[in-house]
Amino acid sequence: METSLYLPVKGFLEKAGYIVKGEVGGCDIVGLSIDDPPVVVICELKLSFNLELILQAVDRAAVSDEVWIAARVSAKGKGREADKRYRDLCRRLGIGMLGISDAGDVGIIVGSVSPMPRSNPKRRSKLMREHQRRRGDPALGGSTRAPVMTAYRQQALGCAAALASGPLRVREIRSSVPDAGKILLSNVYGWFERLDRGVYGLTDAGREALQRWPQPDCRPINSQPGLTFAQQ
Repeated sequence: METSLYLPVKGFLEKAGYIVKGEVGGCDIVGLSIDDPPVVVICELKLSFNLELILQAVDRAAVSDEVWIAARVSAKGKGREADKRYRDLCRRLGIGMLGISDAGDVGIIVGSVSPMPRSNPKRRSKLMREHQRRRGDPALGGSTRAPVMTAYRQQALGCAAALASGPLRVREIRSSVPDAGKILLSNVYGWFERLDRGVYGLTDAGREALQRWPQPDCRPINSQPGLTFAQQ
């Protein structure tokens, strides 16, 4: 599966100095540099090089400073990576090519030396916000069948974990989940129920979500108001 390529490419980009996360904004891999503003690098994964991979990269170029494609290299040396026309097309488009061996080694086939101009700053900003708001790197790049663990889903799960022991007021959850008010009110996933003004409880769907994605205990401290959350 394409997810098997994620960790080798993630490691390759991290060595180059990027903070790397998978499945951000529909992109297999997104890396941000620590610069201000950050350099945005996107890499799309396929088990083999093909035209669809180039088309994806062309689309991603509108929101990135560098765009790469990565795939396994053919053991017999007869894959697209050996086709000079394919490599030349990537060079003309400013798309870098990364080849991944069966052993997981990553090599540069074509360097991304001619970045394509950005043409969609709004989409680029949205991609960067999602990357920066996620806690850790919860999604393997290349995933197609599992729900993506977005920053919004992470915060919704934080609300569910806080409500697992019983109903709470929004202000009691907001200390650990800043957007709790909006998340509980919109109830996108059907995990919450409004019991009274500003008071919410957890539905059966919410409890099932916590079983699927277990969360650390983030219940607010309301019995010892003198303590901060970090002192729990």
